[in-house]
Amino acid sequence: MRYRPAVPSVDALMMRRAGVITVVVGAACCLVGGIVGGGQGLLGGVLGTVLVLAFFSAGQAIVSRTIANNPQMALTMALTVYLVKIGVLFVLLIVLQDATWFNTKVFAVTIVACTIAWTVAEVWVYSGTKVLYVEPERKP
Repeated sequence: MRYRPAVPSVDALMMRRAGVITVVVGAACCLVGGIVGGGQGLLGGVLGTVLVLAFFSAGQAIVSRTIANNPQMALTMALTVYLVKIGVLFVLLIVLQDATWFNTKVFAVTIVACTIAWTVAEVWVYSGTKVLYVEPERKP
């Protein structure tokens, strides 16, 4: 039988903190975008925030599940998820480059700001937690 600590997982803590920080940064970008670009700027900020939250939450969930089921595949899966995110973002940028129904500059700035916020929060959580590399066996 494996020992499982009663504390919440590092992944849940990371998702919660990074999500909250990203939402706060995204809300600030939406506010500034709404002031600068009106309704189109607000829409660009909202779309950028939602996109970053969806990508990073899904990526974290996939990598966490992979680590739980097959730790040897963690790096491979993390790199694959990263490449898929970059590929989808590239396709979205090509498809939406001539969009006139939202402010593309606010959209781009929001994506960059929210990505930096998520990454900083992730580093903050992982640097402040102690992650066991080897699970201790329960002694009879």
